Amino acid sequence: MQRTRVVRRPVHGVVLLDKPLGLSSNQALQKVKWLLRAEKAGHTGTLDPLATGVLPLCFGAATKFSQLHLDADKSYETVVRLGIKTTTADAEGDAIETRPVTCTPGQVVEVLDRFMGEIEQIPPMHSALKKDGKPLYEYAREGETVERAARRVTIHDLDILDMQLDGDAPSLRLHVRCSKGTYIRTLGEDIGEALGCGGHLILLRRVATGPFNAEQCVTLEALEAETESQRLAHVLPVPILLQGHTRVTLDEENAARFLSGVRRRGDWANDEHVAVFGPLPHSDTEKKDTTLLGSAHTAGGELIPGRLLSPIEIQQILETSP
Repeated sequence: MQRTRVVRRPVHGVVLLDKPLGLSSNQALQKVKWLLRAEKAGHTGTLDPLATGVLPLCFGAATKFSQLHLDADKSYETVVRLGIKTTTADAEGDAIETRPVTCTPGQVVEVLDRFMGEIEQIPPMHSALKKDGKPLYEYAREGETVERAARRVTIHDLDILDMQLDGDAPSLRLHVRCSKGTYIRTLGEDIGEALGCGGHLILLRRVATGPFNAEQCVTLEALEAETESQRLAHVLPVPILLQGHTRVTLDEENAARFLSGVRRRGDWANDEHVAVFGPLPHSDTEKKDTTLLGSAHTAGGELIPGRLLSPIEIQQILETSP
C-alpha cells in the first residue's frame, strides 16, 4: 500500500498543547507537527508520559526562543499515594516497599513546610538527565544505579488541595509552583519518606509554565477533529515567547544592520531581555513596524543581537499572518 507523502510548509509560532496521558513530549510534538504539516518543530522541555498538561510547542522561527521557557517557573497539581514506594517514584514502576501510614494532618503540614524555599534534590534514575553522555533512564533499564549530584531547586508554593490519611489508598493532593529543574516525582517520594511511610506519584498535571496556563491549551483530540485552517488558528505568534521583554523598534537602516548581527548604538538603559522589532529591509508591507526581528540585550548604550530571525522567516511570517 502506497503511503501519502505529507507536503511540509513553513509554520512559525507556538501551539499550547494540553499533553495527553501516555504520550512522551516528543510523540505529542510529532503528532502536532504532522497535523500542521510543519517543517520545523521543537518543545520547551519534557513532560513524563504519565504527566498531562501545558506543553508549549514551537514551530519554525519560534524554536529559536524555546530555551526561554525551559528556564521558566512551572506549576503542577499532583497526587502522592502514601505508604507505597516504587522503583520509579511514580505509578509506572513496581512496588518495592509498603509501610503503614500513621501520620496526622498536623505532621503533614509541618513536613510540607520543610520543603518550601530552596531545597536539594537528587535527580531520579528514571530521568532524561545525562551522565557521561548517556541518559540516566538507560542505566536504570540496565539495572544500574549511578551516583548523581544533588541539585538546588526552589519550591515557591506547596499547597494542600486534599488530604486522605485513612482508608485503603491514603494520599495527598498538592499544588506545587517551582523553579526549573524540579522533579515532582522526587519531591513526592521525599515527602513520603519525611512522613515515615514512603510514597509515589499517581497523578501529575502541569497547570502552568511561565505565562501560559492550562486554560489556554488545546487538546490533541480537538486538533485531530479540526480542519487545517482551524488548526492553524491555534498557532500563536512568535513574540508571545518574548512576553516581559523590553520592546525596541528600529528604523529600516538599523533593522538591516541588526539582522546582519551588527550592534546598534542608542540611549537604551542596560537590559538583559529585549525584543527587537522593525521593518524587513525593502519591505512595503503595512505591518513592517510590528515585525519581530529577534532578541537582544542592551549594555553601555549598545543593542547587542541575540537570537535573530532570518529575512526568509520574517517574510514567511508576514505572508501568512492575518
